[in-house]
Amino acid sequence: MSSTTASPSTALLGGGEWLLQPSDPAGVFTPERLSEEQRMIAQTVTDFVSNEVLPSLDRLEEKDWTLARALVQRAGALGLLGVDVPEAYGGLQLDKITSMIVSERMSRSASFGATFGAQANLMILPLVLFGSDAQKRKYLPRFLTGELIGAYCLSEPGSGSDALGAKARATRQPDGSFVLNGEKAWITNGGFADVYIVFGKVLDAAGEHFTAFIVERAFPGVSSGKEEHKMGLHGSSTTPVILQDVKVPAENLLGEVGKGHKIAFNVLNFARFKLGAMCAGGARVAIAEAAAYAGQRKQFGQPIASFGAIKHKIGEMVVRTYAIESLIYRTAGLIDDRIRATPHDSADQSAALAALEEYAIEASIAKVAGSEMLNFVLDENIQIHGGNGFVRDYPAERHYRDSRVNRIFEGTNEINRLLIPGMLARRAVKGEPPIIAAAKALQAELLAPPAAVPAEEGTLAAERRAVGAFKKSALMVFGLALQKYGDKLSDQQEVLMHIADMLMDVFAADSAVLRADASAAAEAPRAALQADAARVFVNDAVMRLLASARQALPVMVDGEMLTMALAALKRLLTSTPINTAALRRGLADETVARGGYIF
Repeated sequence: MSSTTASPSTALLGGGEWLLQPSDPAGVFTPERLSEEQRMIAQTVTDFVSNEVLPSLDRLEEKDWTLARALVQRAGALGLLGVDVPEAYGGLQLDKITSMIVSERMSRSASFGATFGAQANLMILPLVLFGSDAQKRKYLPRFLTGELIGAYCLSEPGSGSDALGAKARATRQPDGSFVLNGEKAWITNGGFADVYIVFGKVLDAAGEHFTAFIVERAFPGVSSGKEEHKMGLHGSSTTPVILQDVKVPAENLLGEVGKGHKIAFNVLNFARFKLGAMCAGGARVAIAEAAAYAGQRKQFGQPIASFGAIKHKIGEMVVRTYAIESLIYRTAGLIDDRIRATPHDSADQSAALAALEEYAIEASIAKVAGSEMLNFVLDENIQIHGGNGFVRDYPAERHYRDSRVNRIFEGTNEINRLLIPGMLARRAVKGEPPIIAAAKALQAELLAPPAAVPAEEGTLAAERRAVGAFKKSALMVFGLALQKYGDKLSDQQEVLMHIADMLMDVFAADSAVLRADASAAAEAPRAALQADAARVFVNDAVMRLLASARQALPVMVDGEMLTMALAALKRLLTSTPINTAALRRGLADETVARGGYIF
């Protein structure tokens, strides 16, 4: 079984290159370009969650892990656990767009989505990418059916964000095996997993070497602690995993000694990207709930959906979801295009690994922007429900609790905000992409008199020009930071976080406009509404970009230099505001009329 995307072949941008180069809308992957097979798989997941998972929520929240295992097995029977796995090991070997879609649609049940994600993304994927042939043949077929349940043990009580600071220790034995000691924390599926991927440091005369191991629950010395009492995700198991003199056979070393960081970080890249997709899927659910409630709830003799304040909320929920969904699907298309462009045979995972590394920046953007968009949407969903949103009679309250951990999962949003410009800076030093050269050219451009801008045509001509200015404003601030701090930039966390916010807005705005342009060219249904959503997002991004830049610039320069930088910023980000109230009203009315997210 195979799946292909419908995106045309165009020049393929590398990670972060969208900051410097325009993209052709025809070559950007969007939800409207899903193949028939991809739509069928999406429907399969939707039906599974609707018919089998959602009716079981109460039992899952009562810690019925036998039921959780049965649902994982059912997902395996439907082929949903094998999307990323080569056929040689019993998988379907589909593209990463399809893999993303499965996670996106699984998000309708956040608790089971976490259980499923730990199995498919954090257990199966590391084995696929880094396991030996013997390890794959031993474990993958049983993971794909759900016979075995897996968990990923990276975090520890004293090392959450500082994963490489792990205290778990492994001592090599004369027979080549390892003895592992330590405690892992906040492990999803921890209470009932059969196999764990555990990270620890191998100790020898040369020092400490961060390494990954495949550890079975049946190994003597392995145990799980009590279930954590969490704010949300009550239907997923989260426990410590305790390792006391656990003897791990030599053949259960995953990858190489000292190369555990490559496993941890590359798996997290894909997990971050998929988490962003799950957040977009969760937002779609909340928008449908908000639209249905607002259409039925009456105050002062009329549905609250008729009030401008509620229309504003629903319209903005749609706008933000549209932008994040656009950047996530675009990234999925980039990953698949990169894999296809890299020569490899069907069982070779080096192309997939290289693609995940290439788009690590975009994965972090998807995680941060997606989780914060979902937080906004779910907060507004509660507000639209009023008092009913604060009680458990309606799902709005559960969604809100369940979503809060997304800003902590897969590296906190703060860590990822540092990673986004940090990774781009490391690439800039190597000239790929040529950020430094582009920043110098921009500096010369801004010092010269304004040049005439060629007239553009089309509904989104102003927005395309604005996105071009967004890129220049982010490049200006980022280039100044590189020039000011050099290799000490990583110490300037406040500046990095403001730059990250600018980069996220640029990528989201660019992706939204490209998608809307592509839909207009294809005369897609609701293309005019897509254009409205893109216009609102771009209009409001101007203010956010200005705010971020004005926070970052005074940290780096003062006096005349600051005055010049602010003048350049004003020149770049001057735009005429549009009537977003009317556009949001139109989006909200259509959303309520259709009973859910309209794109």
